[in-house]
Amino acid sequence: MSDASPCIDAAALDDAPARRGEFRRGLSAAVPVMLGFVPFALVLGAQAAQKGLSALEVPLMTGLNFGGGSEFAAVELWTSPPHLALIAAMTALINSRHLLMGAALAPWLQRLPLRKTLPALFFMCDESWALGLADARRHRRFSLRYYLGVSAGLYLVWIGCTALGAWLGPRLGDVRAYGFDMAFAAVFLVLLRGMWKGWSAAVPWLASLIAAAATYLLVPGAWYVAAGAAAGLAVAAWRAERAA
Repeated sequence: MSDASPCIDAAALDDAPARRGEFRRGLSAAVPVMLGFVPFALVLGAQAAQKGLSALEVPLMTGLNFGGGSEFAAVELWTSPPHLALIAAMTALINSRHLLMGAALAPWLQRLPLRKTLPALFFMCDESWALGLADARRHRRFSLRYYLGVSAGLYLVWIGCTALGAWLGPRLGDVRAYGFDMAFAAVFLVLLRGMWKGWSAAVPWLASLIAAAATYLLVPGAWYVAAGAAAGLAVAAWRAERAA
């Protein structure tokens, strides 16, 4: 069975021991990424505290949004009083990548009832999406319990460490001086390696990278997110049309 005809792991949905095993498997697979979450969650929490958010407000923000890139943007744009319309617009732009991520995950979720699909999509961040999709392609089935195990570990670590960062931030000063922010890039490199399918399949990635980098250097704001996504989609569509 290929990606064109994905399926849900029925055994993992119906059998209690199998459900627990799949959840633990997802939790175990997420451990390296969870460790990578710790430093840049501390950075985000510390930066938010420096902008005046409390140790209670920070985990509330990260728990309701659960999207690291948009949260960094919101904190960067935060003023007193905050420009809410600007923050909402920029975070919506950055989170627009979730439209593409959700579209890639949709064929694997289409047989799930809505009451299970919506929580799965709420917990979808870049890392849970990448791990869940890679596992589904590898085993030619989507294990909801595996995905939820991944998501639960990442979610709890992210919320807990952003709260800890908000509490420690005033005591540590600028935590970026310790190099913690490099963990963000390192995590994504590991995830990309797990989804690597060869140089030919990487052409849309390269187009997206070039477009995003150029836009970042030339255009202020977070437009590089949309530019990178649009370039990657355009190249992928062009290649699919040529292959047809």
